[in-house]
Amino acid sequence: MIAEAAVHKQRREAGHAADAWDMWLMTSVLALLGLGAVMVYSASVSAAERATGNGAYYLMRHAAHIVLGLLAMSLVMRSRLQHWERAGPYFLLTGIALLVMVLLPGIGVHINGSTRWIRLGTINLQPSELVKVFVVVYVAGYLVRKQAVLPNFVPGILMIGLVIGVIGLLLLRQPDLGTMVVICLTILGMLFLGGVRLGHFLVIVAAGVAGTAMLTLASPYRFERVTGFLNPWADPFNSGFQLVQALIAFGRGEWFGVGLGASVQKLFYLPAAHTDFILAVLAEELGLVGVLLVIALFAVLILRSFLIARRAEQAGHVFAARLAQGIGLLFAVQTLINMGVNMGMLPTKGLTLPFMSYGGSSMLASCIAVGLLLMVEREVRLHSWARH
Repeated sequence: MIAEAAVHKQRREAGHAADAWDMWLMTSVLALLGLGAVMVYSASVSAAERATGNGAYYLMRHAAHIVLGLLAMSLVMRSRLQHWERAGPYFLLTGIALLVMVLLPGIGVHINGSTRWIRLGTINLQPSELVKVFVVVYVAGYLVRKQAVLPNFVPGILMIGLVIGVIGLLLLRQPDLGTMVVICLTILGMLFLGGVRLGHFLVIVAAGVAGTAMLTLASPYRFERVTGFLNPWADPFNSGFQLVQALIAFGRGEWFGVGLGASVQKLFYLPAAHTDFILAVLAEELGLVGVLLVIALFAVLILRSFLIARRAEQAGHVFAARLAQGIGLLFAVQTLINMGVNMGMLPTKGLTLPFMSYGGSSMLASCIAVGLLLMVEREVRLHSWARH
């Protein structure tokens, strides 16, 4: 009887452990989603009223994106880590195929000078958002498979460099330099944490800097965007217009903001107010306090990613550790770039702020990434519980 009671107790504890999730991670994500929904409505209500006659048009679509993203997160967080590890190469091939499809006449959708979307009924899918996650999954698996030979240049750097080169060329054809920069910086971070030799790492960093410089100099449009942010007031009605309006929004917000819904910049001046520059509207309406709250929530998300990675590595789950590191780097790089652009510290890149900006593909990819983090944390915790 005592042995049977002990078995039942172990089963109950295992069930509780399986049903538990990382509350810090989930709370930070849900807070970002809630705050993002409020700001999307505030930033888009006037534009939606002018375009559709319904001020809540973008809010309703954004809410649908959140529901779809949470459903995807729920499915992913309950999946098995080993399935993702085995499927990494197939995800990579799927991502490349989607990037090729975007460039095919009749399939890719051309909007505002770029061809980045595939129309699926009433929605537009942006494959580059999903490719970010696919590449992280693939590289995490690659770092595990080639762990013994990573100090060698060809398997450690060159093969990954070729993969990223193919994806980069496809992204530049859209063109989408911002996504290419996010992917490259994320993979560089994963290679460094994965154990490649420092000399090889510095070589590819130098090559990446040189390649980016050449791409910038070769295109007058890119050169103007890269240099325009250095002094946007030199041409405030043309190349510097967007950044000038964002800086005015930050300046008007001061410490506590002008009040929720009271932004002036979102009405007629700031382009992409509910997408790329949603942080500027938040800064105007909620002030420095609101911006610091957003930074703190992202800091919790990113810190939890690396804490989960450390626990996974300590438990001997190398793929889980590399995957969590990659997702943490992905969120960190994209968030820093978006915030840097909004604050005039980086050139305009056209990148969304994860969980907050309007955009279905970005929301879906971000939620899938968090689902992977929750899956890693759960499997590592259950494994550690079973060992003890």
